[in-house]
Amino acid sequence: MGTMNAEMLVAFIDDFVKGITQKTVLVFDNASTHHADVFKNKIEEWKEKDLFIWFLPTYSPHLNKIETLWRKIKYEWLKPQDYLSWDTLNSALDNIFNNIGTQYTINFEQEKASKKNKKSA
Repeated sequence: MGTMNAEMLVAFIDDFVKGITQKTVLVFDNASTHHADVFKNKIEEWKEKDLFIWFLPTYSPHLNKIETLWRKIKYEWLKPQDYLSWDTLNSALDNIFNNIGTQYTINFEQEKASKKNKKSA
């Protein structure tokens, strides 16, 4: 638990790159931590280790699957009583994350079609 900053992100990626065995691509949105100098200065080093960084276009939540996941969690899967305390929220989130793919599923094609229909309405 804590605040994510660019230095912490770089440390996580540095640790991750040690275990890759083939060319790997990490996809990032345009959060400020992803464009900090400490992050940008590591991109070439990671590329030499077959880890490639790719940025989503600016404001493209339809391409960022995590945005769909968070929308489902916030607006469908979490219930009002889950927000009563930090403990109930953590417990509800643990339950959701432990049951993604079984109790909690996302049909990304259906989500895509639903968003498209909302835009044309």
